[in-house]
Amino acid sequence: MIMKNSKALDHLFANNREWADEMIAKDADFFKRLVNQQAPEYLWIGCADSRVPANEIVNLQPGELFVHRNVANVVVHTDLNCLSVIQFAIELLKVRHILVVGHYGCAGVHAALSDRRVGLADNWLRHVKDVHQKHERYLGEVLPTPKRQDRLCELNVIEQVVNVCETTIVQDAWANGQDLTVHGWAYRLDTGLVNDLGMSCSSIEEMKTRYAKTLTRYNAE
Repeated sequence: MIMKNSKALDHLFANNREWADEMIAKDADFFKRLVNQQAPEYLWIGCADSRVPANEIVNLQPGELFVHRNVANVVVHTDLNCLSVIQFAIELLKVRHILVVGHYGCAGVHAALSDRRVGLADNWLRHVKDVHQKHERYLGEVLPTPKRQDRLCELNVIEQVVNVCETTIVQDAWANGQDLTVHGWAYRLDTGLVNDLGMSCSSIEEMKTRYAKTLTRYNAE
């Protein structure tokens, strides 16, 4: 029995068939190879924003990028979903790089900065508000609003990199000598380009050094 509401999705099924046909036309063995291609070197932790497609941004094929997304790309030590993804990526897939990627123009970051109520998600965005309060001296009212929004986006990424590095999963991987680096990036919607925030860390000691150095940059601005 076909539900009436499913008709509204017919165009998605048509899109799917068109996409599958295009992929096979380009590479007849694409889907056969994809079945055994889950060996990514990278874990992407990014925002759930529909304008930030992880694979396309770094031009990687399916199977080359393991992805976790949530509102405002937050890593919380009590979030078993995120922690499970990190553990699976590190221990089973043996990824070598974790990319924490925020994006300028993030609605979640803007809501946290302006203290605008959005509903249930306010409880989740409390973590971004904590970043705001922690680094309020870098977000003074003297800065124009767009600059403050961009800066909180970057500071949020930096803090989430720290949170990733401080998980027992990452620390155990480093203690066991696993080749693993955590990076902090910010993606700009209006150019399609990624900004490296200078938070690439391969040990807890390096994280502390880079954290202090990165925050110094904001003191100078």
